[in-house]
Amino acid sequence: KRNTMTLTLYYHPLSNFCQKALIALYESKVDFTPAFIDLGNEDDRAKLGAVWPMVKFPVLKDEASGETVPEATIIIEYLNDRHPAAVPLIPADRDAARRVRLMDRFFDLHVNQHMFGVVSDRLKPDKRKDPAGVEEAKAKLAETYALADKELANREWAAGDFSMADCAAAPTLYYANRIVPFGEHKNLAAYFDRLMKRPSFARVFEEAAAYRHLFPAE
Repeated sequence: KRNTMTLTLYYHPLSNFCQKALIALYESKVDFTPAFIDLGNEDDRAKLGAVWPMVKFPVLKDEASGETVPEATIIIEYLNDRHPAAVPLIPADRDAARRVRLMDRFFDLHVNQHMFGVVSDRLKPDKRKDPAGVEEAKAKLAETYALADKELANREWAAGDFSMADCAAAPTLYYANRIVPFGEHKNLAAYFDRLMKRPSFARVFEEAAAYRHLFPAE
C-alpha cells in the first residue's frame, strides 16, 4: 500500500455509490481515512455539508492537494489519475475508456434508476405508494438485464479488463437482484458471481453486512 492517508472518504457502507468508490480504493490499494456519515444525524449532515454543500455521499477529500472530489465516478477518475490501480480502472486508450464510461453510465443511470424506483416506493407511506410505477420500474429493470446479458455473452468483465464499470455494476446488481432476480439471464448471473468473488467487492460486501438489514428488500 502507498501511504496516502491525506485522503478521507465520507461515506455510508450501505450506499451502492459509496461501495462503488470503496471498490476503486481497494483495487488501487490506497490508504485512506473512512469518515462514516449517517444522513439521519444532524452532526453528520453538517460534517458532510461542510465538505460538499449538496450533502450527498460519497465525497473524497484530499488534504495534500486541497481538492474535494464528490460523486463516485469522478472519485474513480481522480484516483485513476493520482493513484492508479495495477490495472487502470479507466484505460489509457480512448476507445476502450469510452466503452468503460458507457457501461459505467449504464449501471449507474439505467439499472440503478429502475432499482431505486422500486426501493424508494417501499419507503413511502401507503397512501403515497405507486403500484403501477413499481411494476413499470421492474419491467424496465428486466429490460436492462436482457441488454447486459447480451453484452456479457463473451466477456469476463463489463468492458474488457476489470474497470470502473465493474465498480459500478457490483453493488447496484446486488441490490437489483434482490428486487428482480436475474432469472434466465445466465450470462449476467455468471458475471455477478465473478463480481462477488472479486476481493475488493467481497471486502465491501462484508463491511456492509451490519447495515444490510436496513435495505427494504420487501
